[in-house]
Amino acid sequence: MIRYLKTFVTAAETASFSAAGARLGLTQSAVSAQIQRLEDDLGVQLFERTGRAVSLSDDGRRLLAQAQGVIADYHAMRGEAGASGQQAALAPIHVGAILTVQLGLLPGAIRRWTALGAMPHLNIVPGMSVQLLAQLDARELDLAVMIRPRIGVPADMKWLPLMHEPYVAIAPKGTRGEVPDWAAALPFVRYNRRSYGGDLVERYLRRHRIWVREGVELDEPEVILRMVRAGLGWSIVPATLIGLPVDAKASSSQAPKAPKAPKVSRARSAIDVQLLPLAGAPLTRELGVLVRQSALKRAAVNTLMKCLANEAGSRA
Repeated sequence: MIRYLKTFVTAAETASFSAAGARLGLTQSAVSAQIQRLEDDLGVQLFERTGRAVSLSDDGRRLLAQAQGVIADYHAMRGEAGASGQQAALAPIHVGAILTVQLGLLPGAIRRWTALGAMPHLNIVPGMSVQLLAQLDARELDLAVMIRPRIGVPADMKWLPLMHEPYVAIAPKGTRGEVPDWAAALPFVRYNRRSYGGDLVERYLRRHRIWVREGVELDEPEVILRMVRAGLGWSIVPATLIGLPVDAKASSSQAPKAPKAPKVSRARSAIDVQLLPLAGAPLTRELGVLVRQSALKRAAVNTLMKCLANEAGSRA
């Protein structure tokens, strides 16, 4: 029932079941079902529903503070305050990370971390940014390396920016023309619209009135890159952590010179897809560390965040 109470409080804070779902990593229907279950158990109506809009009912306003208190008490029971100082220092650190961070940023950061000597065990948990935010909120993670939440940073967490990763357009090697030509001729391998990074792509397409032929839709830029290499269509992806050059002009179909290998792609001997820069204002996603304030009390967590920042800085 704690989960339902958290959903109730989040829906009250956002005044929207869909926004609450985005924060918690749930669908709008799942949020609605949880609220309905809670209303049935309590025997009251918590929200007034008008179309897609929701607002707290009188009973909802009355019970909101109690729900917040129950959640706080539950967190205190699970909290770290009761652990001894030595046990807390040696306890595993649970780190969430999106796949591109696991492949591109995390290995170097962990190498810096292990070079410092004996450190707590790291438990790496994969997931999309929206899922990692929900796990942080549920106190299942201490920190997450992810895309900055578009709904803002929760009050009980801190955001440490690491890098801004630019997006580029990619197509199978040898594809000619510009982005509109690609959109007309090839299926679009889409970065999942429900993810924070994919939402940025969708907004870009709408802003520039680029109509695409829908193909495959999936979560991870590294996998999208492989799909494009296989000739399944074109895409728009963040470039840095999957080893693509940031200066896409250097490898466009009109550029006579071979692209200069950027620092972030030393391991890749050749660019095996066609790249084009995106028109208009630069499209970037902000990557960083979202950490619970309580976890920052551990020196090892702060040290790990410094290692992540130093590794990101080396790739700038």
